[in-house]
Amino acid sequence: MQAIWDFFKKDRFAQHSGIELLEIAPGRAKAKMVITDAHLNGVNVVHGGAIFTLADLVFAAASNAHGTVAVAINASIWFVTAARQGTLYAEGVETSRNPKLATYSIKVTDDAGQTVALFEGMVYRKKDHIGQPAQE
Repeated sequence: MQAIWDFFKKDRFAQHSGIELLEIAPGRAKAKMVITDAHLNGVNVVHGGAIFTLADLVFAAASNAHGTVAVAINASIWFVTAARQGTLYAEGVETSRNPKLATYSIKVTDDAGQTVALFEGMVYRKKDHIGQPAQE
């Protein structure tokens, strides 16, 4: 499991976005993002791209935590309510998995536990292992 944590420490965009992984387990992950002024859009609510980035990191962590490389082939997000301040949390779970494909549901909530967004994604599961050079 340490290899997975080390793998996600290299995610420079997540670091730049202020996202912190809290939990990783095969098929599950949780992260948080403290909202700063840089996360706000022109109408002073959290930018949809920031929320998507938080959910996407949880999606990636949950799907890659099995130890094999999983790459997104589809992702959808529904913005349910606006967030303006505090901390956002994303928690994801695997909903199906076979040797080649897997699907995940991620829920983004605010400090009060109110749903901010719902995200669903599908990955293609490669044969490459995390931490090993990719096969051609």
